[in-house]
This record gives sequence, C-alpha cells and structure tokens, in this order.
Amino acid sequence: MKVTDVRCAVIGENPVVRVVTDAGISGYGPVEFTKPFIRPHVAMLREAVIGVDPTLVERAMIPLRPRGAFKPWGAAVSAIEIALWDIAGKAAGVPVHKLLGGKVRDRVRVYNGGIRTPMTRFEPEDFAAAVAAMKAAPHGFTLVKQQIGFHSPMRNAVPGFHLGEHRTTPFHSWIDRGLLTERGMSHMIACVAAMKAVLGEEIGLALDCGPGMAVPDAIRFARAMERFNLVWLEDMITGDYSTHAGADLYAEVTRATATPTHTGEQVYLRQNFRELIERKAVRVIGPDPCDIGGLAELKFVAEYADLHGVLMAPHGIADGLLGIAALVQVCAALPDNYIAFELPAIRPGWWPEILTGVPEVQDGFIVVPDAPGLGVEFDIGRAQLHLSEADKGFFD
Repeated sequence: MKVTDVRCAVIGENPVVRVVTDAGISGYGPVEFTKPFIRPHVAMLREAVIGVDPTLVERAMIPLRPRGAFKPWGAAVSAIEIALWDIAGKAAGVPVHKLLGGKVRDRVRVYNGGIRTPMTRFEPEDFAAAVAAMKAAPHGFTLVKQQIGFHSPMRNAVPGFHLGEHRTTPFHSWIDRGLLTERGMSHMIACVAAMKAVLGEEIGLALDCGPGMAVPDAIRFARAMERFNLVWLEDMITGDYSTHAGADLYAEVTRATATPTHTGEQVYLRQNFRELIERKAVRVIGPDPCDIGGLAELKFVAEYADLHGVLMAPHGIADGLLGIAALVQVCAALPDNYIAFELPAIRPGWWPEILTGVPEVQDGFIVVPDAPGLGVEFDIGRAQLHLSEADKGFFD
C-alpha cells in the first residue's frame, strides 16, 4: 500500500486532512484552529508523504517532524500522523488503540473543555451560574474547567485588574500580561469561591488561568487556591501560542504550592516536554494530539511523564467529532497517570450527521469503540453538501 495524495478541506468550521492510498483506504486527521494557513502547510508536506507505506507510521513521520513547531505550526504534521494511524488501523481491521499497545481502560473520562456557558459579565455570581450549567449538562461531567484571569475577558472587564498593558488584537495568545493588582487577585479568589460553593466535593474544578501571570502572582494565587482542592491551575505563565514552555518559571511556582500546576497544550514534540517532565516543573501536562505531533507522540510523552510522577490531562480543542475520536483512541492506551481529556465542542451542530461512530458522553465518560481505525466513518454524500467550491474534490 502506498500514499497517493494528501488533501485538506474545511468542513464547516473544521479543517480536516485526508491521506489517500492506492488500496482504496483513506485516513482522516483533525486540525486545530489553523484555517488561515493549513492548506499551504499541508501542501508543503505533501511531497514527503506521497509514495510512503502509510502503515509504517513511524518511518513516515521521520521526515515530517522537523517541519513543524510550537502551536499552531505543528498542526499539519499532527493531522497527517493521525490520518496515517487511521489508515493503519483500517488496513489491519483493528482500532488504533490496539496499534498503540491496546486499551488499558474501557472508557475514558472527559471534562467540559470546549463546552462552556457564554459569559458577558465576570462577577462571582456569573461564574457560579456558568459552572451550575455545566453541572446540569447531560454529559454528567465529574470534572469541570473554567476560564479565568488572563484566559478570559476578565483581564479587561474588571477595572484595574492588572498593571500591564492592555492590547487590542484579533489573536488569542500571550499578549496581555502583567502584575495583578490586589483588587484583581481578590476578584479571582472570590470567583473561585463562588464556583466551589456550587460544585462542592461532587465535581472537581480546574482553572484555565492564562498565559500572562507573573511568577509572584502565580505563587500567591496557587497558595490561595489550596483550601479549594482544585484539580489544577493551567497555563498561568506560558501556554496558548507562546513560543516556549517556561519550565524554570513553572518549577518555581510548583515547588511553592500544594495546588497542582498544569501546562503543555502548545508544546510540539517529546523533546520539548523533556525539561517540564524531568524537572517536575508542573504536576500535570496537557499536550494536544493535534499540536504535539500526533497520537504516538502524545503516548510517548505520557509514558515518560508517568515515570516521573507527572500526571496527564490531554488538551483537545480540535473542534468536531473527528478530534474526539482521535482523543478517545490514544487516551484509552495511556498509563494510569491519565486524568481526563478536554472534550472539544461540536461546531457546527450538523457534524453528527456526517461523521458516524463516535460514542456519546455518559456520566462523564466515553466508552472506547472497537471499530477499525479511529472508529468513525464519513457519510460522504452528506459531508459533500458542506464543502466549499474550492474543496469539492476532497472526497473524490
């Protein structure tokens, strides 16, 4: 079997990579939030994939990995890797998790992630209402994550929140940062107290905090959170679209508090997780399979983290069911340092009509499917209705 083509299309809001073979088997890989540049990036990688045996995934990836980088530049590499595993599983007639060593759990825990209640105000009562909605959601979440501080409009909506510059930009990244004011710190603590009053001990609470916090504020906030027994504090210092991991800075914070720290969604390849793990700079790492370099790369990092006592909670905001399918397969095969993965949003809502086979969330878990490959199939007739003119040949 040989690869004959690599294609990319945007289906609704979701970029998808398709790897085509001469055996009539195609594999699909989800792409995370990279619509402006994903087509040229996939096109740049195409010639390195044409003619390879897609079932020899590791061999195929050797020339591709040097052509990616920290989020979002590893997205095309990651999507191709996931598509190759999809082909390998279909060709062998087994689910991807069996090719990754086999599932060690029959169901995987998820948390709300991309499923959130929109907020227009950022007072304690608004945060309480937001987590109350997640508590009442039909998914039965046992763990809820809420955006706060620099990872939310709170940084601008609360007067005098921090002492840094306020920058207006269309990009979500490490743009606004600065020392918190006493008012800003007190406001965040009050919001957390309001959320915990709703969730109690029944549902765990994690916070997505940045990036943007200064090290002294991260320490003060983490210590203030100790009485709330949070699951983790995510990306306080670096994170989304920042160009480094900041292991030395996180290590200082982590050693100063009992509250678990978390980072890693933007980090590309195992080599760039090494310092975070070996220094135990954070208690939890959260690589995204659509940014780290794919499923095998994530599993390697999870196993290395487990050797060092570092926990694993994979990121997952590749919108759509295809991203969920990929996360379920790899998370089923992770060691026992696994906590939960971030459940992507399904946008637009018609995705369940065009992609079949993804099981639903029940009681906060997804049962691991045993269908070949990623376990999902496109209804091509219906999916084609949602393709733009430029992408009409995607399924041909």
